[in-house]
Amino acid sequence: MRGQTGRVPLARALSKLGFASRAEAIRLILAGRVRVDGALVTDPGRAVVPESLRVTIDDAPQARAATHVVLLFHKPRGVVTTRRDPEGRKTVFDVIGDAGNGLVAVGRLDRASTGLLVLTNDTQLAHRLTDPANRVPRRYAVVVRGRVTPEDARKLESAAATVRVRKASARETHLIVELTEGKNREIRRMFESIGREVTRLHRIAFGEYELGDLQPGEWRSVEGRLPSN
Repeated sequence: MRGQTGRVPLARALSKLGFASRAEAIRLILAGRVRVDGALVTDPGRAVVPESLRVTIDDAPQARAATHVVLLFHKPRGVVTTRRDPEGRKTVFDVIGDAGNGLVAVGRLDRASTGLLVLTNDTQLAHRLTDPANRVPRRYAVVVRGRVTPEDARKLESAAATVRVRKASARETHLIVELTEGKNREIRRMFESIGREVTRLHRIAFGEYELGDLQPGEWRSVEGRLPSN
């Protein structure tokens, strides 16, 4: 439920608040460059409450936005969901630019996947959307090689909330798949289990948020965040 606060490791809190990626946060903390409420902290696992965190990095205060921001972004194919990529690949934050300052991506889409990505500075919203206990639905348009039969679809529903075949031929099948938990590569593994290769994976909705008519690389701000359960 929203309204609850919880303690999380400091490195995770810095990532969720948009100060640094998780890996960068760990490096900063271990290097003795992070202070919390004025005290030096060198343990990345130190438990903190993100909502009340006062952080300085290299003795410079890290300001958070006074208001909550939610962006809906249409992630293009070939872009990675991270703030910085050690391999030099384009990231969602490269595309968004200054509009992404202080925001974190809620969940991930792999490099080959496209569609809706939610970005926010609201840690409670991010937690609500990603906590498996909340079973927040994620809806995808999926294309796979070969025919998926109704029987195949019923088998796949042991791992998904719903699997609906839109059209099928010997060449390929188009489906709508809904999950209630964001496990890594879950949809690709599901179809591999029935001998089918995913050729397109496109997220069209995440909880109350929908991609709508956003084109690849475009984003929009959500005014007055929708109420949660």
